[in-house]
Amino acid sequence: MVVAMKANQPNEPGQSRDFVKRSALYQEFLAEREEILRHKWLESERLGHDIGFERALLDWIRKHRDGWRTARRAMQK
Repeated sequence: MVVAMKANQPNEPGQSRDFVKRSALYQEFLAEREEILRHKWLESERLGHDIGFERALLDWIRKHRDGWRTARRAMQK
């Protein structure tokens, strides 16, 4: 059984990174990060100063994350 598990795992570090980059979880992370950065830019422009990533992240989660995820799931069906 250990041999079978080993055969399915990437052997090279580059293969492992490629596997992660292709994973749905990583793709979801990148899409969410892009939305947070967009929110950071818009809010920073609106307020006239850089609000920082952490503030943008918390604000986006509180105001937009649920709706964004619902819309994204609906588009993926």
